[in-house]
Amino acid sequence: MQKPPKIPESVLVVIHTPQLEVLIIERADRPGFWQSVTGSKDRLDEPFAETAVREVGEETGIAVGAAGVPHSALLDWRHEIEYEIYPVWRHRYAPGVTRNTEHWFSLEVPAGTVVTLAPREHTAHVWLPYEQAAAKCFSWSNREAILQLPERLHEGREGRR
Repeated sequence: MQKPPKIPESVLVVIHTPQLEVLIIERADRPGFWQSVTGSKDRLDEPFAETAVREVGEETGIAVGAAGVPHSALLDWRHEIEYEIYPVWRHRYAPGVTRNTEHWFSLEVPAGTVVTLAPREHTAHVWLPYEQAAAKCFSWSNREAILQLPERLHEGREGRR
């Protein structure tokens, strides 16, 4: 049975420790392509926060809402970008779809959080200081999101007061 086309609305989740060590994962289908957790909505009415929680669990095994990673650790940056889908991945979308809208989140986890990768999607992971993690990412938008992490966390904390 053929999979339905991907919905061109996705999330990017920058997973980090309180010390701003950022988790990046290597794509199984493109060795050398490092990124944060990303993924498309499963259905049009799926809330973006639900997509983020699902993708984090599927790709890293980290359960948002479990001990040490409360739901409040997921921060919706209320920021979205639109970008052109790389031609190599366009076959996953409906014919003629060339652009995707990506919504940004961050997730703070304790240092030492265990990562269990989905082997069909990712082959390796590493925790790096945020600037080094950004430099290793293949995607300009992912680099930009990681570089914005300190500012976004500051804004998020101010907003919660």
